[in-house]
Amino acid sequence: MTKLLAPIVLGLGLAVSVGCSSGGGSAQPEARAAGQPAPAATSSQSATGGAATTTGLAERSPAVVASEPSKPQAREVTVPAGTALNVVLETAVSSDQSNVEDTVRAKLTKPIVIGGTTVVPQGATLVGAVLEANQSGRVKGRASVAFRFTQLQVGNENQAIRTPRISREAEATKSDDAKKIGIGAGAGALIGAVAGGKKGAAIGGAVGAGAGTGAVLATRGNEVRLGAGTRVTTVLQEPVKILVPID
Repeated sequence: MTKLLAPIVLGLGLAVSVGCSSGGGSAQPEARAAGQPAPAATSSQSATGGAATTTGLAERSPAVVASEPSKPQAREVTVPAGTALNVVLETAVSSDQSNVEDTVRAKLTKPIVIGGTTVVPQGATLVGAVLEANQSGRVKGRASVAFRFTQLQVGNENQAIRTPRISREAEATKSDDAKKIGIGAGAGALIGAVAGGKKGAAIGGAVGAGAGTGAVLATRGNEVRLGAGTRVTTVLQEPVKILVPID
């Protein structure tokens, strides 16, 4: 009897041992899941997660809108050579008071219009300089003055320009000088006649003529004076390019 039970007990022991080993193996994954960090993701999972994250940032970032090219604010217009410039002087110019290289300023009295567009408005400033100033002489040499403009101010821009000389010369005084000498001779003859007949008249006439000539020699001729407010006209000798604002 004892011999028959021994194999049965041994078999039961082996079965129990196998069951315990199987239960311990299943408990380890449960313990790791509860108390330990999850195992690292595989390379395929990491790549998928990174792509998802990147896609999310792209969706959250603002859309990039292409900016339109800015439109020009001005266009270039050419004022041709020969265009008349009607101006009024702001600076007085004279043969006896101006000096070479003195600044001369003036303003346009009429706008410059090209193709129906006002390129330079009325009131624009022109700037130039005195080129020549000659005072009148006592015996000969008439007074003269000359100047030209070299800059045109349009808004805040200074545009270089070229204009011809604007010259003025005093009128001749020969007729006035002859009158002065003639009056002097006549007055001397009258005085000479009263003093002593024909001989005295001849002497007095000579004296009178000398007095008249002396008055001419002591007097200068007319001067040239162009005061502020004087209107003059000149022209452009070369074309000028002006930037005109677009409305």
